[in-house]
Amino acid sequence: MRGADELDDLLPDADWVVCAAPLTSATRGMFDRAAFARMAPSAYFVNVGRGPLVVTGELRAALLERRLAGAALDVFEQEPLASDSPLWDTPGLLVSPHMSGDTVGWREDLARQFEDNFDRWAAGEPLSNVVDKRLGYVPG
Repeated sequence: MRGADELDDLLPDADWVVCAAPLTSATRGMFDRAAFARMAPSAYFVNVGRGPLVVTGELRAALLERRLAGAALDVFEQEPLASDSPLWDTPGLLVSPHMSGDTVGWREDLARQFEDNFDRWAAGEPLSNVVDKRLGYVPG
């Protein structure tokens, strides 16, 4: 796991790039034509973060021109993905239904987190897993 500030140096040597970044003004469009051009033609790209992290048309072009071996998108710039989107027929692209975070037991985990935070709130203690509104994500 690495930060966005290291991306330019890491992309040329990566076999797999998995994007799970938060969407902020600094990360919007971070995977664009220039980023895909830095990747090896044998590399695979996966986005399970936020759709607008990727300039989808530029990813599609990289796949059509075989500048990437393949890609998988679980999230999209526009959701839900339109039935007439060209992404559905893009060679080398796997489309999944925005379910990468759906794991067995997630509802129970979420309920436990809510109960814990309720108890913290009732006791006047700091809450856990709080989004920093300035950053746009939970720091840590």
